[in-house]
Amino acid sequence: MSRVGGSRNALAGVSFVLVGALFIQWSAAVVAPAFVRIGPSAASAWRFLLGAIVLAVVTRPPLGSWTRHQWVGAIALGASAAFMNQAFYQAIARIPLGSAAAIEYLGPFVVAAFGKRSWRHLVFVVVAAIGVLALTRPGGGITLVGALFAAGSGLGWAAYAFSSHRVGGSTTGFGGLAVSMMFSALFTLPMALGSAPVVLGHPLLLGRLLIVSTMAIVIGFGAELQSLRRLKPTIVSVLLSLDPAVAFGVGFFLLNQHVTRWDLFGLGCVVVAGAGVTFDVAGSDLGAPR
Repeated sequence: MSRVGGSRNALAGVSFVLVGALFIQWSAAVVAPAFVRIGPSAASAWRFLLGAIVLAVVTRPPLGSWTRHQWVGAIALGASAAFMNQAFYQAIARIPLGSAAAIEYLGPFVVAAFGKRSWRHLVFVVVAAIGVLALTRPGGGITLVGALFAAGSGLGWAAYAFSSHRVGGSTTGFGGLAVSMMFSALFTLPMALGSAPVVLGHPLLLGRLLIVSTMAIVIGFGAELQSLRRLKPTIVSVLLSLDPAVAFGVGFFLLNQHVTRWDLFGLGCVVVAGAGVTFDVAGSDLGAPR
């Protein structure tokens, strides 16, 4: 692939990362009111169940022709996505959305740190880490339990990134994502059963969960899958330094969550790191398809 083609492919990957971050964090703000009615675990389970149904109807993946490699990848992606989202919803039920996203970024940060290619790349990782530390400082409205759930979500993201990269490379379209989300729905189904009478008996609540599923699973995860088809997981991991910035913006404008000077400093660090990697990727051969 030419340098121009590689740059375009990299910029497309970056764009998909940003779209995924926006819709996933936005959906987290939309689902928050449902926690009062059914709790974060059930809300996460319903998100996967409804999202899997929508994807299955739209994509109709040809399961009869799937190989063992594809099935293993889909199971791994389904399990990691389920764990990641269950932990994240537990976190945002206890601490501000932006803080939870910042702590969760420690997972992508570890992936990026182990995959560093140059001193310049390492500098971007360090800058992003400083930003995360500023955002998660003591006194920032963080509870220990909430922070632990957010950190657990970060660990889940690390597994999610590599399994999503594998599924994206072994399947076409969104069929692989659809099957993976079916497994996520299966793994979390027990958490949804107890709330079924409440959800099915309240159309507005069901509608909210359907909107959240479409935003997060279909659009958000779909965009991340496209980005991981174009960029290595280590590069996407650093680009996700922008995710806490998006989360703080969503929390501020939609959830009226307070933002301090330390928060702004932290956001500045992660945005600089994300922008630096964006230009670095666009100017290298890392945008070639993988």
